[in-house]
Amino acid sequence: MSITNSQEDILIVDNIHTYIGQFHILEGVSVRVPKGSITVLLGRNGAGKTTTLKSILGLTPPQDGKVIFDGMEIQGKRAFNVANLGIGYVPEHRAIFRALSVMENLKIAERKKGDFDRSADFIFDLFPDLKRLYKLPGNHLSGGQQQMLAVARALVPDNKLLLIDEPSEGLAPILIQQMMEAIRTLSEKTTILLVEQNFIMASQLAQRFTIIDDGQSVHNGMMADLVNDTDLIHQYLGASIKTRKELEMEHEAQA
Repeated sequence: MSITNSQEDILIVDNIHTYIGQFHILEGVSVRVPKGSITVLLGRNGAGKTTTLKSILGLTPPQDGKVIFDGMEIQGKRAFNVANLGIGYVPEHRAIFRALSVMENLKIAERKKGDFDRSADFIFDLFPDLKRLYKLPGNHLSGGQQQMLAVARALVPDNKLLLIDEPSEGLAPILIQQMMEAIRTLSEKTTILLVEQNFIMASQLAQRFTIIDDGQSVHNGMMADLVNDTDLIHQYLGASIKTRKELEMEHEAQA
């Protein structure tokens, strides 16, 4: 499935193929991300969503196809060069520096001197817990606070695009709501490409979607259309999405 370029798209992923070792992980993935949007990658576990984000960033470079960011082809560039163009990455499982304090985690994310000072007010308005706990080491934070810190690090530099991988993973329902509000606020400042297994969260946040199945992009379009297409949801997402009933059961178990 190939996607045509548009002046309104900040990111075009066009029919990329990515290998990890001898394994052909992505076998033709195409994604279009309009400027100012939240676009979500959906699919079952192991479909290739995280590898797609890493391929965009250059961590697992695609061997075929194109990645076009802000009008420039970036496939083949090294990851730090891609990041310097204005792409922030919030990895799955947070990957914060657990021995460093909140403030040290944020300062180390600077690309150039003064980045943190310019972004501090926005970050601490978005995540007040981090301001209160700024001296605390990362391994003393709760899971939700660690996720806040992981997102906050990507906000230190001035990024045009944020790649956010599974922000709701392991969070209690009340923290999922807080993370949703934070991502909505972020979307007023920058474009977001999101990987999210929680379909309810994804459907409430994203304007556009791409479904990846077995290493290929199989459907894309407007989220408002997908939420009413129960056959498509069942075919590609039925085994992976969290339903409203499941979220309620999680909440009751934690109460």
